[in-house]
Amino acid sequence: MGAALTVAVMLLVSGAMVTTAVSLLATGDLVQSGVGVGVLLLVVVGCVLVAGEVKLGADSARLARRLDAEGGLPYDPPDVTRLPSGRLDKDDADRVFAQRRAQVEADPDDWRAWWRLAAAYGDARDNRRGRRAMRRAVGLERAERGRG
Repeated sequence: MGAALTVAVMLLVSGAMVTTAVSLLATGDLVQSGVGVGVLLLVVVGCVLVAGEVKLGADSARLARRLDAEGGLPYDPPDVTRLPSGRLDKDDADRVFAQRRAQVEADPDDWRAWWRLAAAYGDARDNRRGRRAMRRAVGLERAERGRG
């Protein structure tokens, strides 16, 4: 729901920016036209970035469904408890993260281990590294499908 709202707002803002850019380009003034081109470039860059994040989210969900079908979910060890917010207690999150990192180190070509590490980064509130780990998981899973 949050992603859909973000995309909707981005589309509305992008539409307003494109309208403004077209108006600036239509003036015929060199400076205003330059600003209009710059605004259009910002819209393109923003759309590419948002599309990449949406694709990563869709790929992550696809891998989660595959893990679930394989019996690999839930991915939490049985001795951890999630808070009502859905987050792990900090000590549990640190412990689970260490386990997930060790799994990746033991088998760096296993997309399942990378997916679980990305989830552990999320529990540790390190979204930047979590996205990087998820991209790695997606790439490894694609390579596996390509071989299979």
